[in-house]
Amino acid sequence: MTFNYGVVSFKTKRYYWFNDYLLNLYSPNFTHKALSYLCNMIDFGGLLENRVFSIISQETEAMDAQSWVIGGFVRDFILRRPSKDADIVILGDGITLAKRVAERLGKGVKVTVFKTFGTAMLQTPDGLEVEFVGARKESYHLDSRKPDVAPGTLEDDQNRRDFTVNALALSLNKQDFGTLSDPFDGLGDMEIRILRTPLDPDITFSDDPLRMMRAVRFAAQLDYSIHPETFDAIKRNIHRIDIVSKERIAEEFNKLLMSPRPSIGILWMERSGLLEKILPEVSGLKGAQYIDGKGHKDNFIHTMEVVDKIVTMTDNLWLRWAALLHDIGKPATKRFQSPGGWTFHGHEVVGSRMVTQLFKRMKLPLNEKLKYVEKLVLLHLRPIALVEDKITDSALRRLIVDAGEDLDDLLTLCSADITSKNEAKVKRYQANFEMVKIKLSEVEEKDHLRNWQPPIDGELIMSTFGLAPCKEVGIIKNVIREAILDCQIDNDYNQAYDLMLKEGERLGLTVVKNV
Repeated sequence: MTFNYGVVSFKTKRYYWFNDYLLNLYSPNFTHKALSYLCNMIDFGGLLENRVFSIISQETEAMDAQSWVIGGFVRDFILRRPSKDADIVILGDGITLAKRVAERLGKGVKVTVFKTFGTAMLQTPDGLEVEFVGARKESYHLDSRKPDVAPGTLEDDQNRRDFTVNALALSLNKQDFGTLSDPFDGLGDMEIRILRTPLDPDITFSDDPLRMMRAVRFAAQLDYSIHPETFDAIKRNIHRIDIVSKERIAEEFNKLLMSPRPSIGILWMERSGLLEKILPEVSGLKGAQYIDGKGHKDNFIHTMEVVDKIVTMTDNLWLRWAALLHDIGKPATKRFQSPGGWTFHGHEVVGSRMVTQLFKRMKLPLNEKLKYVEKLVLLHLRPIALVEDKITDSALRRLIVDAGEDLDDLLTLCSADITSKNEAKVKRYQANFEMVKIKLSEVEEKDHLRNWQPPIDGELIMSTFGLAPCKEVGIIKNVIREAILDCQIDNDYNQAYDLMLKEGERLGLTVVKNV
């Protein structure tokens, strides 16, 4: 692609080379030069139409201070992306300014003060979150990403920003209201869709290694490339990620997964070494092995395809996690069996167990969200198997019962999991899969098995036979369950009760109380 700006002309090329898991960027050396004409085309005054900005401007003047809106809010306006929050930097007391603005906005607007950080936050009546902070400069220690902070200038505050596209600032001062400050040519970088650090990238990433995760996250969110010098600095500094808490890493990765194309960020992670460092289970999926001319698909590439595909189907973060992790058990279960070829028997079971360890290491929730991802990874082959096998009511019933309330999400995952370079094969599988979904709906409507509980519970079994909790109770419950799922009896209390009595007799139990 060629860009021409008057006498300035340069070319950029980006290559997504999935076969070798590389995201290559070629960009000739060129001098970044402010694109002044672009500034003239953008109505920055329109950005500041929200009433809160005029109030901030007035209160800033009353305090004899100076203030700017800075960072992502400005960037997203230029990109025509919705923004829910705005950062205000002030040469003065940010907390005092926040309180004065809240008072002007009216009753119900509360200020949250973070004294430790010297910041304050409020939410406007129309839902915009506004954070106020005094302009500052930072200095870092080698063993921590928490900086020493001192009052600074607007320049100091822009210098500490992670990327040039996040260093844009709009004046809220009366004398130059709406004027753009762009010291690092963030606008130029936005035009060529590239992420670049304002200052030395090695210092930027060494000081705060979380910025490396922010780089790959923004690459995914914005569909940007990472400047070669910036990217090389990430590779040199990946060891520094060890000082960042797992919670903060997980937070950034969650944002990456919620982007329109997560694979872009994950591929940047893979190429840099961050993926192996943070999610070795996913990195371990790389590669296709051949023996006697028989190979298997590259499960990393397949996973990237599944993740990008499921993004178009759901905004459920944990379903996206399930898509990312659904095949992580394959490397441990990979076997070559002549003459058939490669197998991954039981990878869904192994993968489900690996999810628990991954969630613990990443400090992800260990509650129902973990159980949800575990379940989907464990069951993700079941619907696909029904496509290939003769569809029986018994198999459908078992799937409905095992998936429970997560059946629809499981089907979404399985639909995303249908990938192939052979379009005809994909269409055939998808058509068969739609037939499975119809059959599942029919069985569910007939038998009402979603979130199913057997008509006979353990308490009734124990009271009928005069038992304490024991293995016989479990045996009887399982016999009843299997009989219903195999369509030997209906999902009916009386039929289940009769079977309970028969099984109890077989086990040598005596009825002490008939119901």
